[in-house]
Amino acid sequence: MVTEHSVPGGWAPGLRRWIEPGLLVSVASALAGGLIAWAVGSPGVADGCWIAATVVALVPAVWWMVATISKGRAGVDVIAVLSLVGTLVVGEYLAGALIAVMLATGRTLDAAAQRRATHDLRALLEHVPRSARRRCGSEVTTVAIDDIAVGDIVVVAAGEVVPVDGRIIGPPAVLDESVLTGEPLQVERDIGEPVRSGVVDAGATFEIRATSTAQDSTYAGIVRLAERAGAENAPIVRLADRYATWFLPLTLLIAAGAWVFSGSLVRAVAVLVVATPCPLLLAAPVAIVSGLSRASRQGVIIRSGGALENLGHATTLVMDKTGTLTAGRPAVTDVIAVPGDDPADALRLAASLDQLSPHVLAEAIVTEALTRDLVLSLPSDVTEQPGRGVRGVVDGHRVEVGKLSDTAIGDHWARAALNRAALDSAAISWIVVDDRLTAAIMLRDPLRRHAPRTVRRLRRAGLDRLVMLTGDRLEPAREVATVLGLDELYAGQSPADKVHAVQRERDAAVTVMVGDGVNDAPALAAATVGVAMGARGSTASSEAADIVLATDRLDRLADAMDTARWSRHIAIQSAVAGMSLSLIAMIIAALGLLPPAAGALLQEAIDVAVIVNALRALRGSPAARVQLPAETGRLLYRFAGEHDELRDTIGLLRTAADRLARHPDRRALSAVEDAHRFLVDRLLPHETAEETQLYPALAGPLGSSEATATMSRTHAEIQRLATRIGTHLRLARATGHIATDQIDDLLACLYGLHTLLRLHFLQEEENYFTLADDDASSHPATPSLQQ
Repeated sequence: MVTEHSVPGGWAPGLRRWIEPGLLVSVASALAGGLIAWAVGSPGVADGCWIAATVVALVPAVWWMVATISKGRAGVDVIAVLSLVGTLVVGEYLAGALIAVMLATGRTLDAAAQRRATHDLRALLEHVPRSARRRCGSEVTTVAIDDIAVGDIVVVAAGEVVPVDGRIIGPPAVLDESVLTGEPLQVERDIGEPVRSGVVDAGATFEIRATSTAQDSTYAGIVRLAERAGAENAPIVRLADRYATWFLPLTLLIAAGAWVFSGSLVRAVAVLVVATPCPLLLAAPVAIVSGLSRASRQGVIIRSGGALENLGHATTLVMDKTGTLTAGRPAVTDVIAVPGDDPADALRLAASLDQLSPHVLAEAIVTEALTRDLVLSLPSDVTEQPGRGVRGVVDGHRVEVGKLSDTAIGDHWARAALNRAALDSAAISWIVVDDRLTAAIMLRDPLRRHAPRTVRRLRRAGLDRLVMLTGDRLEPAREVATVLGLDELYAGQSPADKVHAVQRERDAAVTVMVGDGVNDAPALAAATVGVAMGARGSTASSEAADIVLATDRLDRLADAMDTARWSRHIAIQSAVAGMSLSLIAMIIAALGLLPPAAGALLQEAIDVAVIVNALRALRGSPAARVQLPAETGRLLYRFAGEHDELRDTIGLLRTAADRLARHPDRRALSAVEDAHRFLVDRLLPHETAEETQLYPALAGPLGSSEATATMSRTHAEIQRLATRIGTHLRLARATGHIATDQIDDLLACLYGLHTLLRLHFLQEEENYFTLADDDASSHPATPSLQQ
């Protein structure tokens, strides 16, 4: 049996789609006609039908053999031709017809399997939008998608594909992102949020403001990659060819031996029949293409079967930091206001001004304000000085946001904010209102929630060396490397430095490089396998990569690793099993115990078995999945969402402790009361619900209640510290102030609980919430989720 690359004359895939079924119908009809004629007592007519079926199959078989030989290989197509000719020579016409049906059936199954396996890749191409609705004022016109420019307002109707990348300007949208991400769940995007091209409007009509042209949009880059995707002659397929180089002479030797020692040409033909076609030429391509399809459904677009095979062999992983291990965009971690001022007011003024700034820090500040439901005002007289910040008028106040000179920072609280930013490796944006320094906003590029768990999965998948390359400073890079337990760190790297580092790793082992920016493109091209974070990554990195993660999740790489190794395992398993069964059947036929007709039926069963087994690669490895009940998935999403809300509020504990440390007065007592109220009203009920609802639900999927035992112990410690803070408050209320002998212990409780909660949230998110295959803002998960 031959694979798609050996189609005669390079026939188009559309033509091939009809050739295999047509051949199968022809030879099956001839076989059936012969059986009917034989049943009614017309053996001559029966032989004629069977001869016709044999000849019809012989013509393309000869063509396939010639095509294979012309490429410098003598594959099992030779066996197919010899067996068909042999049945005609020895008069085993029924066996010839059965072989003909077997050949046609095998090719039809192979084609159907490949069509099924490549369905997800073709779906990307079929989704490409050709036009878009552009609004100018009150007029909406349909234009070619290439006519959309950055800044244009694009109208997306229900059921339509978003044509270009943009930001939603109204109303909020409900989107189906499954084509890009593989997630079957609809997601909601609010006004101001980015939306990627290629996703489908699953709700009402909405508008976006284009942030890129169609050519530079997310979907266009992925489609260009998908157009080249397919099962090329990967190393595992070449392995099949190498098997064929010894399987062919072995077959001919056994057939010749049977003829010589028995003197019966029929036995020799029977040997050829059960060796035709060799199952390994079916198993390897079908398993590899099935692996490509599964990866596509997981949001991983793989350029070729070769890339999938190399991914399965990789032992070294090199990763960029920004946008790969971290989110790739800063987020506000805290707002520190001058004592006596409300941090929310300062944030609202800064965000109102930053609405008109394109700076990445400004975007983070605006996003934080919108997340807190702050009502922003429209600024006026806005000017921006590159590298310094932005200034303007908001609600009658002169506001400045950005950097300040060191001489402008003289207050004690501002010095403390600077020190804290240095300790936390955070960026800081100062807020000045009416020439008065009023607040500081701390921003950091947070570690991806899935990163620690993904790193552990990658090590289990066979990667024994994990390296981080980054152009960032050493301090924040070292912090990320320490948290993730990486083997090597290179900071302050230029694009050329990254290329040299990747080449060194590649010379020592099969190396995978993951990145997302333009500066990563040369390193991706230098690696054995380049992987681009394509959801927000640059077009350059996507084009240079062998694999694109269409969704903005690093754990998809671990999914791809599992898929690659599973596909290779299935391919080899199917090929070896099929060859072994064929070899046993050949020996039985050589002994004269298996006539040609029965051998043809047996070989047909072997071919079907290896194809069906190879299709198991579509389902993925059972060991890589954790079965989550739907209710458990809903609980995970619920508590992950609560974490996102609570994380912004636990800063009350640190704020109270800071005030208490500075001045243990009534305002400090009020701050401690606010913190305690948060603990009693919000945090402790959340922890209790986790203990009584989430943890029991996780015991089944995780295999034991012991998997959550350490987290339960942390809950008890949280409860103990909260109770201790409450006791201090009761004592303070009785006297009207916080006593001197209470301060040290109360500070230890507040600071300790703040640190404990941050660590506890991270542990739960890494160990449990990452089992859910989507962000917390999405809807409940499907029952079967990746580990």
